[in-house]
Amino acid sequence: MADSPVPARQLYIGGFWVAPIKGQYMDVINPATEQSFAKIPAATSEDVDAAVAAATAAFKSGHWSRTTGAYRAKFLRAIAQKLRDQKPVLAKAETMDCGKPIDEAEWDMDDVATCFDYYAGQAEALDGRNSSGPAIDVGMTEFDVRVRWEALGVVGLITPWNYPLLMAAWKVAPALAAGCCAVLKPSELASLTCLELAAIADEVQLPPGVLNVITGTGPEAGAPLSAHPGLAKVAFTGSAVTGRRVALAAAANLRPSSLELGGKSALIVFEDADVEKAVEWAMFGAFWTNGQICSSTSRLLVHQDVAPAFLEHLKKRAESINVCDPLTPDCRLGPLVNEGQYRKVLGYIEVGVRHGTTRSVSGTAGCCFVGGLAEVFSTAESRPYCCSRTFRCIYIPPPPSDPLVPRPPRAGAVISACPERCRRVAEALECGIVWVNCSQPCFCYAPWGGIKNSGHGRELGEWGLENFLSVKQITKYVSPDIWGWYSPPAQQQQQTQEAPSKL
Repeated sequence: MADSPVPARQLYIGGFWVAPIKGQYMDVINPATEQSFAKIPAATSEDVDAAVAAATAAFKSGHWSRTTGAYRAKFLRAIAQKLRDQKPVLAKAETMDCGKPIDEAEWDMDDVATCFDYYAGQAEALDGRNSSGPAIDVGMTEFDVRVRWEALGVVGLITPWNYPLLMAAWKVAPALAAGCCAVLKPSELASLTCLELAAIADEVQLPPGVLNVITGTGPEAGAPLSAHPGLAKVAFTGSAVTGRRVALAAAANLRPSSLELGGKSALIVFEDADVEKAVEWAMFGAFWTNGQICSSTSRLLVHQDVAPAFLEHLKKRAESINVCDPLTPDCRLGPLVNEGQYRKVLGYIEVGVRHGTTRSVSGTAGCCFVGGLAEVFSTAESRPYCCSRTFRCIYIPPPPSDPLVPRPPRAGAVISACPERCRRVAEALECGIVWVNCSQPCFCYAPWGGIKNSGHGRELGEWGLENFLSVKQITKYVSPDIWGWYSPPAQQQQQTQEAPSKL
């Protein structure tokens, strides 16, 4: 077993490192070598119960939930600084865990730290919202009506393997900023950096029970967490199939869920596009993170007038991708996360070929397809290939039967030199995110999420904080007069006033 860049960890529950109750562990496999280099705990429902109990005790104590946002912000900023200090180690661990190129992993670590810093500011702003929020005009001067934003409670956070620590940060940072206490369950395919987040929380002396991290499989740990009655909410990022199960499990307890799912999104290239720039963004949209990204714009819809030049340039660029050991600087495409994902990719390729799709780039890492049925690949989430088809015209808004209209995905992109065309397409696309003359930029300050089959709810920005807040109405009666609805009749009132005092 190769050496791990990070120490061996147990489950992090209630501020302590504890062994899984059933004593089970899982191997951590490096996708680049297919060798085990570490072990992580395999939690079960008993460990989930312990983690939820620890979070519940921490929430009810008020040492976190009823403190000020300024108090919580200090911890979030301390976590951000530790993340920056440990960036090289964390990035290496992430690359060895999920196969992501090291340059991308380092970039992710920067984004993780920025996310915690951003939500520190949001926690401080929450103090202002609660202390000086304007009164609501209800049309009656006798009442002062205001709202207060409070933490939901104990939340379950389930995250994927393609951005192990970043997706955790998107949930953990706003949840803690809001005053919630959390149980984080990362994907069993990439858990190392989430355990290191627990170690950092411990180093900065985050109050015990505020953040609990359990590792394990979906059926043994994720499912019981989703269905746990002690949670106030479940937040999930992953496949649509698992997302449905999570939502149903939470709904059985009358608990809300927010879902970040995915699918293959469309990138529309018009005839006036700059071919070189369009190809660059098509590459970034399809092959970033080894092509394993829920918002991938790998369904290329290219205008017939520019398609020959575009596809020729795309073919050359795809063949030149630096595919190598992901720990090598300047690597631009590493291995898929595991053999199961690899087999799925080959399966989709075979289906595409059977439907008449022409394969234009050889190799098994980055694949480009031209012609045929792009829809064959539309449900193939998180796979490193792109497929294209040409079009002559597009209708805005398009009719429902138009083949150029993708099923509602997470995102969409349009590339054109015409600002008005870009505006009309952006408004017409049915998705949660639209990129104009680019693909995949993501900022912690702006909302992120999909619609319909690609999920519901929004992460990041102030919307991410709202995910973990409950709105409480506080109404005061401020008039000096008696309300008087149940006052005695006037005669009884007068008799009462004229009656001699017993004194």
